[in-house]
Amino acid sequence: MKSAAFVRKPGSIRARKRARLAGRGTVRLASAAVVSGLLALGVVSGAGVAAADDSSPQHPGGATATLDGLDVHGGAVLHTKDAGGRSTDEQLDAGLFEMNVDGGGKLKTYCVDIDNPVQDEAKYVETPWAQTSLGANRDAGKILWILRHSYPQVDDLSALARSAHTGALTAQSAAAGTQVAIWRFSDGADVDATDPQAERLADWLTRHAGTVAEPRASLSLTPSAVSGQAGQPIGPVTVSTDADSVTVVPPADAAESGVRITDADGKPVTTARNGSKLYFEAPESTRPGAPDAGTAQMTVQATASVPVGRAFAGVNKSQTQILAGSSDSTVSATATGGWAPGGSAATLTAQKDCGKGGVDVTAANRGEGVFRFELGDEAETVAAGKAKTITVPVSEDQRYDFTVTGDHGFEQEFSGTLDCRTSSTTPQADQDVTSLDAASVGGPAGGDTTDLAGSGLAETGSSSATPMVAGVAIALVLIGGGVIFVLRTRRSASGAGE
Repeated sequence: MKSAAFVRKPGSIRARKRARLAGRGTVRLASAAVVSGLLALGVVSGAGVAAADDSSPQHPGGATATLDGLDVHGGAVLHTKDAGGRSTDEQLDAGLFEMNVDGGGKLKTYCVDIDNPVQDEAKYVETPWAQTSLGANRDAGKILWILRHSYPQVDDLSALARSAHTGALTAQSAAAGTQVAIWRFSDGADVDATDPQAERLADWLTRHAGTVAEPRASLSLTPSAVSGQAGQPIGPVTVSTDADSVTVVPPADAAESGVRITDADGKPVTTARNGSKLYFEAPESTRPGAPDAGTAQMTVQATASVPVGRAFAGVNKSQTQILAGSSDSTVSATATGGWAPGGSAATLTAQKDCGKGGVDVTAANRGEGVFRFELGDEAETVAAGKAKTITVPVSEDQRYDFTVTGDHGFEQEFSGTLDCRTSSTTPQADQDVTSLDAASVGGPAGGDTTDLAGSGLAETGSSSATPMVAGVAIALVLIGGGVIFVLRTRRSASGAGE
């Protein structure tokens, strides 16, 4: 049986209505250098107009998939109390979902988001725990323990039944019992399985669950954005994967542009492995008067089994899932490189900050001059060798719509929904936030400024770079994105950025 939602209860209908109403409210932000959304993107002065499409998710690394429906499941009962303290029982479907991986492969997942509905054929992306409700959940590691010690990772149901002293288990009762145990930790839910064997399994898993560390992404490139000068190696970008090898795909216009992907010695590469360091190499222009500025994108791809315990978040509002099993699946990652002959060369990234309830926008300036940008109604500057982070508040479940504007008519629009918690207060249906005033942009004096010397932020140019700290290049829709701004600006006489 396949189902568009795991619940058989009126509450799921109300949740769908709330999700639709929340979509009417948008947060719009015009800026010269805000990065967000679904695309790892390079930006150069004079770039044209582009738009991001929620239906075609892109992200720095891992698997993307489409929900196929509820696959193997049993029944459960959720015990709740209304505002007056009256107890109510709600019937649930509890079990395994199946997803079809883009490019090939199948995923089995459980829900970690009991109060939210699942959307039919929703798009999902592999996502770090920190960008979901699991990031603030002290019991997230226990959920991973359950996944590793129950169905379908333990597919010998007779052995599982003996260990848990449940009596005979079917695939349906094993899936239901596992899901019930997960909900107790993911949502703090008072929930029981309707099948006695499934309930015994849920109780056994709940009692014995230990804590296991989050698994790393199936494939990633760090950082997702680097910049430097034409004619010099730009990077490095480091490959992280459990696959034996990955295929390195050069920029689509490599034959025309002359941009190559190389190793540290400048040799072109077509394959890489875990730990490999890759560089962009952009030729200097041979045309008189032509600008030595531009961007390119590298892609790496592999076939791998996605690690059990990886979170999968909906591109649009749909309940968060956690991986219980994977076939060999197509995984990929992208990174963007930009170059210019001098002036201000900055990388900008945005990271959903569930703790602060918003989005952290970080500008890191590795160039020679001051980097200037606008965020909301505020003009910002970052000096050479400095980085600045500004938090843009976005309400939970709030639909946002960010527009990037820059020099020479550049405009880029991104949209999505902030989804950090398993339950939340939804904004009023008619709420429409169309601008952000200075007070609404977090951070004292326009944000926190960091000296890049010795920091973990992305290096640029040809120096031996320290990889960007985990999570810096994670974008606003629970997936990644980095933007490079390579601006041809005059050097500031003072060199000050604050």
